[in-house]
Amino acid sequence: MEVEGRDFLDTPPMKTVRFGSSVAETLGKLRQGDSSDYDLLRHQLANPDIKDAQIISWLQEFRSCMTQLTKDHEQLIYTVLRLPWVGRSQDVVDEFMAFLGNLVSAQTVYLCACLKMVVSHFTPKRVTICEGGVDISDSEDEEDNLPRNFDQCHQALQIIIRYVPSTSRFLMPILQERFPFIQKSSRTLECYVHNLLRLTVYIPSIRRDVLELIIGKLLKLDVSASRADIEEAEDNEAQKQPEEGLFDMDEDMSADQPPRTNMMAHPVAEKLDSLMAVLMAYIRDICHVDGSFHAERTKELYRDLLSVFDKLILPTHASCHVQYTLFYLCSFKLALAEAFLDHLWKILQNPAQPAVLRQAAAGYLGSFLARAKFVPVLTVRACLDLLLTWIHRYIDSQDNSGKQVCCDISLHGPFYAACQAVFYTLVFRHRAMLEANMKKGLEYLQGLNLERVVMCQLNPLKVCLPAVTSMFAAITRKYQVVFCYTIIERNNRQVLPVVRSSAGGDGVTTNTNPLDSFFPFDPYLLKRSGQVIEPLYQQWDDLAETDLLPAKTAQQGLKEEEDDFLSGETPHAEGMLGMTPNSYGSNICSPSSVGSPPMAQNRAFKF
Repeated sequence: MEVEGRDFLDTPPMKTVRFGSSVAETLGKLRQGDSSDYDLLRHQLANPDIKDAQIISWLQEFRSCMTQLTKDHEQLIYTVLRLPWVGRSQDVVDEFMAFLGNLVSAQTVYLCACLKMVVSHFTPKRVTICEGGVDISDSEDEEDNLPRNFDQCHQALQIIIRYVPSTSRFLMPILQERFPFIQKSSRTLECYVHNLLRLTVYIPSIRRDVLELIIGKLLKLDVSASRADIEEAEDNEAQKQPEEGLFDMDEDMSADQPPRTNMMAHPVAEKLDSLMAVLMAYIRDICHVDGSFHAERTKELYRDLLSVFDKLILPTHASCHVQYTLFYLCSFKLALAEAFLDHLWKILQNPAQPAVLRQAAAGYLGSFLARAKFVPVLTVRACLDLLLTWIHRYIDSQDNSGKQVCCDISLHGPFYAACQAVFYTLVFRHRAMLEANMKKGLEYLQGLNLERVVMCQLNPLKVCLPAVTSMFAAITRKYQVVFCYTIIERNNRQVLPVVRSSAGGDGVTTNTNPLDSFFPFDPYLLKRSGQVIEPLYQQWDDLAETDLLPAKTAQQGLKEEEDDFLSGETPHAEGMLGMTPNSYGSNICSPSSVGSPPMAQNRAFKF
């Protein structure tokens, strides 16, 4: 049978055809006990091939009877909310947003359902192509469509907020619940984090909570990829690349792929790199308006990030990269860097704080002073003055206590951490202090009375990291500020009793890192996000090390001590060569995670 040249039996009906009654009539029949049209309506709305004209027609009818759509019809509303409106024609999008506005204003019981629906579109959808009953593809949405889709989601959220000003109270739990698992692809995580940060632009009240959520997830990735694992993966990848290049004949096929040199070989590090790049772009764009620094916006962001730092970053041991968010933010204005240093100083000297946090604050203080190029020598000297004054007072209090003073980490952990911060800072910044005026610089160093610190009964050289101790001893020996080698040699002849260690248990063992200390601003290893850190970062100057060594070790020290570091042995007392005085041997066991595909090159954050 043919109708107007069309095979009626073999051709499905046109999608514009509707069955059943109108929405108002269907709801009326349901109240009378007839659910046939109601079930038919839900079936038609769930049709994956529904046309734009049908969607618009249904939504207009729903808007005309909004007051009837009570809690009793939640299954019908959930079906409407699942309509494929994102990425459709502008008429469909406009009609759906109008429906959302009417729904949340007339029936606030559906507010959370609407929010969950919008948030579900914060990540790319999976598109499965089926041929012959077999799924042959499972890829994400086309990249070109994502910006428009995300724009529509944020427009929908802003409409909901306009009708329900208290939306932010209900939104945050949903954002936490819908955060993708960290095993998801790098692109999925990147899109979700980008959209969360974009939310904070028009809902500033949730920014601190959003930053806490994002940074908490990033920290999990960060501690899952140790520094040693990342460096090993990069070394292995570097060895493979020349061999692969010999047979890379098809240059055209790789032209559209991101350069391999900008990708991290470690899969978790690659994922973290893409997310850190998004967060760094957000920080930059919030703090600058049309390329000019905006003081008020920066202050507000600093307060929020500092709150997250205190709650999450500071208590996290051996994170490698996430803390650089504050490092980057502080580079915008010296006042921010000084405020951060003052905050760390207050934590360190506060006896009401847990000792572990005071020690961590000392590590951050020393590492920031040593590594931040944007911190001038005057600020470094002011911080050293504060630290040394506190250290000398601490020594006075122990000398006047009438008790026998011994090297006990559990009792004096913050003191040792403060001493190590001073030593570490001087190792990195002594040259800047001396080069402007050698005479005044030496007078300043001698005025710090470092000899008393080194010679005191608490014996900080016995507890500090050997790499830091050795370089500090070499520097102070060269400038005749204090002589440490006699004490170092005496300490090396003794076995350090471990009173308390994160390794657990008691016993007398040799531990090269009894404080479980680490320097949080050790070199940044992530490639793409690291591009904004590199110009701000004070690298270790290897060239001057041989000038600092005693003559007897200058020739043979390099080979021997590098071997010690590489094999994980305890270094000798004199000379750490070819190696930054950083933290090593920390007791961290990292779970493995799943890899991620490559990320595009740095891109500006879009609001």
